[in-house]
Amino acid sequence: MKREKLYEVTMSHARKMLSEGLITEEQYGIFDTKMQEKYQPVFGTLFSDIRLTYRG
Repeated sequence: MKREKLYEVTMSHARKMLSEGLITEEQYGIFDTKMQEKYQPVFGTLFSDIRLTYRG
């Protein structure tokens, strides 16, 4: 569970940066891939694509 939480918090910050235009979608994708490798989340990866496409 700790890995899941760390991944989610990290990616939450990255999504905020993306929505504010501080990073590009390409940079976000690269970062997400690296964070998945680092934290190896089980549940976090299930929703990563959905969150990127839905910025409602």
